[in-house]
Amino acid sequence: MRIHTDIENLPHFKKAVITIGTFDGVHMGHRQIIEKLKTEAQKNDGETVIITFHPHPRKVVSSAILGIRLLNTPGEKAELIEQLGIDHLVIVPFSDVFANMSAEEYIKDFLMEKFHPHTIIIGYDHRFGRGRLGDYKLLEKKAKEYNYQLKEIPKHVLDDIAISSTNIREAVLHCDCKTASSLLGYNYFFSGEVVHGNKLGRKLGYPTANIHVSDEEKIIPGNGIYAVYAQPEGYTEKLKGMMSIGFRPTVDGKKRVIEVNIFDFDKEIYGQHLKVYLKRYLREEKKFDTLDELVKQMDQDKLDSLAVL
Repeated sequence: MRIHTDIENLPHFKKAVITIGTFDGVHMGHRQIIEKLKTEAQKNDGETVIITFHPHPRKVVSSAILGIRLLNTPGEKAELIEQLGIDHLVIVPFSDVFANMSAEEYIKDFLMEKFHPHTIIIGYDHRFGRGRLGDYKLLEKKAKEYNYQLKEIPKHVLDDIAISSTNIREAVLHCDCKTASSLLGYNYFFSGEVVHGNKLGRKLGYPTANIHVSDEEKIIPGNGIYAVYAQPEGYTEKLKGMMSIGFRPTVDGKKRVIEVNIFDFDKEIYGQHLKVYLKRYLREEKKFDTLDELVKQMDQDKLDSLAVL
């Protein structure tokens, strides 16, 4: 798959079959659209093109920019879409200038000039252009003039996508790994840089990688103890481990931290990125009276994690 971020230098797509959306999560609902995209492209010997945006359009067109929480970073989204066999991912820099194109300009100067689409697959409720005045009916009206086919994504599919996206976000935030992975079609994951902590885990016999997630929009799972797979930078295999997210009440922690103990692993990975895949929520974090009690519980957490993994 080729990833394009400069829309002024796009290649000439071969009979492009395009769809447009945020595709946050690239979950099971989105995959229905992606399969339709691939089927249409194969039918017409064309290329599949997914058009998405960064930053999220709501950050540009809405005054309520606080609270945007996303399941995927742009890099994660690209990784997931590539796994599904798409030919091109175009990440459009969403700006005030772009948002203020009229609906007609959006069709003529953006869709037609940049993509020359053979087929557009789009939702019946898709809105575009200044004031969101462009819609499916306008695309339908222009289809003959610009010589493209238009395929509608049915309402029930779009409703399923919207409901799934909301349910996945809620599931991740409330430690419901089973629901999240079922709706996503994969284990929810995130990554961050391994930073120095207070080294307490090492003293207790459970050295941990403290992870700093730099993307503020990325949804971090709810507090608690999890069985996880961890993938250090440069590793192709996923390693078994357990993770704690929270305030470490036993040692009077003051800030929320993410700590991963990778089983049977003793490499120094400070400054590297670690990817973590949620497998199962084990328990809530709690305060122990002594460090010995904490270690005893961690021994049990490891056994529980291994049973799951």
